[in-house]
Amino acid sequence: MATDVYTSPLSERYASKEMQHIFSQDMKFRTWRKLWIALAETEKELGLDITQEQIDELKAHQDDINYEDAKKREKEVRHDVMSHVYAYGLQCPKAKGIIHLGATSCYVGDNTDIIVMNEALKLIKKKLVCVIDELSKFADRYKGVPTLAFTHFQPAQPTTVGKRATLWMNEFVMDLEDLEYVQGTLKLLGSKGTTGTQASFLELFNGDQETIDKIDPMIAEKMGFAACYPVSGQTYSRKVDTRVCNILAGIAASAHKMSNDIRLLQHLKEVEEPFEKSQIGSSAMAYKRNPMRSERIASLSRYVMIDALNPAITSATQWFERTLDDSANKRISIPEGFLAADGILDLCLNVVDGLVVNEKVIEKHLMSELPFMATENIMMDAVKAGGDRQELHEEIRTLSMQAGENVKKRGLDNNLLELIAEDDCFPLTLEQLKESMKPELYIGRSVIQVEKYLSGVIAPILDAHKELLGAKAEIVV
Repeated sequence: MATDVYTSPLSERYASKEMQHIFSQDMKFRTWRKLWIALAETEKELGLDITQEQIDELKAHQDDINYEDAKKREKEVRHDVMSHVYAYGLQCPKAKGIIHLGATSCYVGDNTDIIVMNEALKLIKKKLVCVIDELSKFADRYKGVPTLAFTHFQPAQPTTVGKRATLWMNEFVMDLEDLEYVQGTLKLLGSKGTTGTQASFLELFNGDQETIDKIDPMIAEKMGFAACYPVSGQTYSRKVDTRVCNILAGIAASAHKMSNDIRLLQHLKEVEEPFEKSQIGSSAMAYKRNPMRSERIASLSRYVMIDALNPAITSATQWFERTLDDSANKRISIPEGFLAADGILDLCLNVVDGLVVNEKVIEKHLMSELPFMATENIMMDAVKAGGDRQELHEEIRTLSMQAGENVKKRGLDNNLLELIAEDDCFPLTLEQLKESMKPELYIGRSVIQVEKYLSGVIAPILDAHKELLGAKAEIVV
């Protein structure tokens, strides 16, 4: 590894080798050659004077890219596509004259971009499904563990640990739905020429419109796609890149929300992310266990959400049939958006798979607040015993404020139950009041909601994608 030049943290620290390969030079230029072969085969099948010997020669050198020849040529001509046409021709002298026949640079560049994004979406989908799977196991395991819920990060009516996990999960499910829709609409550019008019093919095929209409569908089929975009300029619409990166941004937003919740819960010592035996939390404070994985999820997620602006602005500023101010931006924003999203999902897998739930801490926090949560039930019991609801409401409000003062200003335990038991307005003993302090009485339909969600929503998703399950993540640093 070179240590005297900049290297991307996305490669060194965050993205998987699998995602890095998808955006590698080998993937890019081997795909170019596959596209040149598909074009030559199509043209041969439609009647052009191209021999099987030429096709076989192209296929024989499909994967052994002569990079040095291409680099040397690019220094002379300053054109990456024509440099690789030249290099391919050196290896295939018999087929040299028919490589890239009738095509423009975007035939290989844009079609490859679509193919690469499609492959990257497949990997993102796999990891997204696995995150949903891990969360479903977590939700099922802790569906009945009562915990304080929070609104405005203030204690509110209890929920369960598992029910909270379904909130994280459902956002990822929405991302999966969006991903599948957008991926299902991806099409190739096809071969439409310099302004999208296919003028070069009118010349090659002597104006035979029916034959020309067959070119794009045949290329699409050879490359594993259902269709090509019906109309285009020289490039496919850059709105496609916007839609794809919006998927990544949505996943990042979901991951960020989950990681924020975990960071807050770790501060409360209720839930903790995995922490290795030899891991150091702080260089100065040896006792610390910082939520560094969740913090990294949040950090990378912010990058991905902002990165989605790049293709949106690029799409909005394209002129007529083609400008080149998209190229440098695309080379950075698309791969890095995917590499960062890949790293985010690996971190999510790692965190959810090893989440530690401290049930005793959760119970302690819940029990300290539960008397406040139980006041409505207590008031209703007193009304049943003959009390006046309005008077009881005012009395219990006053007692609650007094108990809150004891907790916040005097550092005492919550003594609301004792205060209510001593109040003549409430015909309830302390023992009767304590009997109502069962957390499971206050979690509503949390357990059944989790069960119905897992069986009705998640199980069909996991069953439909069972071939994707089982991914594990290795965190580099």
